[in-house]
Amino acid sequence: MISKEDIIKVAGLSRLSLTDKEIEDYQKEFTNILGFFDILSEVNTDGVIATAQITGLENVTTEDVVMSFDSEKLLKCSNQTKVKTQIAVSAVM
Repeated sequence: MISKEDIIKVAGLSRLSLTDKEIEDYQKEFTNILGFFDILSEVNTDGVIATAQITGLENVTTEDVVMSFDSEKLLKCSNQTKVKTQIAVSAVM
């Protein structure tokens, strides 16, 4: 069975405060969940090729290109309020 200390540590990492009853409940649940992994470890996987995904898709990336620009021209294109060399926008939150 998973120890009480392990449950408290996981709860702390998750920023959860648990009651003693919840700790007991989670001990049982975590133990049951980890029991499923024990069952999976009994499966014969000889000859099975390891795979991370099955669609065949690959990551597509593009090279980063540094572009220079004229900040004065960019500021002139904006109809927003300007503060020195920046465009002032409304707060997001």
